[in-house]
Amino acid sequence: MITRRAFHLALAGAAVLGAAEPLNIGVGTFSYHSLSIDQMIERLKALGITEIEMSRGEFMLMTPPTQQMCETARARLDRAKIRCVSYYTATIKSDQNLDDAVRNAKIFGATNVSGDATGPILRRIDERFTHEGLTFGIHNHWFPQKFAYETVDDVLHGLSGLSRTCGSTLDVGQMAACGQDPVDAVVRLAPYLKVVHLKDVEAAGAEHNVLLGSGIAKIPEVMLQLKRIGFKGLVAIEYEKEGDVDRDMRDEVAYARERA
Repeated sequence: MITRRAFHLALAGAAVLGAAEPLNIGVGTFSYHSLSIDQMIERLKALGITEIEMSRGEFMLMTPPTQQMCETARARLDRAKIRCVSYYTATIKSDQNLDDAVRNAKIFGATNVSGDATGPILRRIDERFTHEGLTFGIHNHWFPQKFAYETVDDVLHGLSGLSRTCGSTLDVGQMAACGQDPVDAVVRLAPYLKVVHLKDVEAAGAEHNVLLGSGIAKIPEVMLQLKRIGFKGLVAIEYEKEGDVDRDMRDEVAYARERA
């Protein structure tokens, strides 16, 4: 039987959540990696998406994009009134990568860069991004081969000794894929969260994406916890699937907005 104290605490918690601002739902653009930029923008406009993380492969640092590529994409996004608030680089390995990451982020107008880095380059990222007024979120991944940042402990170890310029771009689907509890990840990484990737996966030990709420990533609980901590950053839906994703993305956005 619920006690009077527990009842009133539950009511107070519900009131806080009721008064909280809704989560900021956007899209990670890797979701549309098979489309052209213009096709992607038309899909985003149709969904009413106004904020994104630029995470398409042609803009990552493996084969770095030219300045003109970034400027052209930014102009198209501006015309569509879509803001790029975060830029995904993948791995930053060198000072040249660091220079490119800063340049591209500034062209896109992003205030955050998501990616990963290990060793001394992390401190250089911290110093440079602090100077440039940018933040950096370490992105966790699960791969069949070991990745540097899979678990919450991996991310916290990487952030040890760095300033609050550096934090976490938490991919809750990838966290679930490596066997971690995504809700616990939100709790433990709360002070460091820069961006959240909202993704669901079929099972631990696999990367197969499924519609939000139909996998093991505890999406409703994750979103509730993000509201409890008052997360104000971008919650970017990321859906990794080949082929036509239009219907799936409509369902994903509707699901996320209903619970935001």
